[in-house]
Amino acid sequence: MGSVPTSPPVDAVMVKRRVAQFTSRSIKTSMKAEGLRLAMRMVDLTTLEGKDSPEKVRALCAKAVNPAGGSGPMKVPVPSVAAVCVYPTLVGVAREALAGSDVHVAAVASGFPSGQYPLDIRLQDVHDAVKAGAHEIDMVISRGLFLAGRFDRIREEIREIKAACGPAHLKIILETGELETLDNARRASDLAIEAALSVPGAAPVQDGEVFIKTSTGKVQPAATMPVTLVMLQAIADTHRRGGPRIGMKPAGGIRTAKSALHYLVMVKETLGDAWLAPHLFRFGASALANDLLRQMLRLERGRYAAAWDLAE
Repeated sequence: MGSVPTSPPVDAVMVKRRVAQFTSRSIKTSMKAEGLRLAMRMVDLTTLEGKDSPEKVRALCAKAVNPAGGSGPMKVPVPSVAAVCVYPTLVGVAREALAGSDVHVAAVASGFPSGQYPLDIRLQDVHDAVKAGAHEIDMVISRGLFLAGRFDRIREEIREIKAACGPAHLKIILETGELETLDNARRASDLAIEAALSVPGAAPVQDGEVFIKTSTGKVQPAATMPVTLVMLQAIADTHRRGGPRIGMKPAGGIRTAKSALHYLVMVKETLGDAWLAPHLFRFGASALANDLLRQMLRLERGRYAAAWDLAE
């Protein structure tokens, strides 16, 4: 057993009440257009399948740079997304395809999605991804260790993986769908943040260098607004105590522009405007990009685009 993270209890009723308030906010048309483009800039386009190939990654990278694809010219250009997330073996392909753009390459590593591999293999996975050119590493904690109360082991693993990232930024996936309770989601958030900020001999963590992330996308439920709010509150408390701005990434299940705007309202009202930027907030939701584009086209042209106008 390890020392238990010091985390406040979560009032689940109040969390649900707050979430309901975020979803009831009225957004003016002009602000909606701005919010849609901001959300697009925050998307991590992802392909994490056994059938992934260099050709599929290149196509995804083309969409990442130009999400509008063949939908025709727009008065206000559609921005590129934040990153493309792939397996470590395809990092080099993505780096080459994205050369000259501002889109980052993220790699899932450290035994994704289970987190059950021996630590030396997980660390080598990280080293390989960083060596291939990954700007960001998405690691996943072992939920088995967490639920068994082996918190010190998780701390040590996060610290070693953070050190192995070198210049790459780190996103720590909690897989909240397997943590069972909002109290556990808060405890895991505090544990992950504390570990990443306390790597022996490391320079102080800068704003956006560390993220906490809800899910791998392989487990249901994935991202939900209640669990995201709990994680945002952990980030707020860290910053209030003098820590850096930790990033947040809800991942999995966010498919509509309307839902994305609700998340942005929640971020603004919980953390403030500083977090409304891709270096501090991301959506791990590839299906979201097309609905964001569809809504942008509707606002500009007064009609929805046909399905075949949007690249998959």
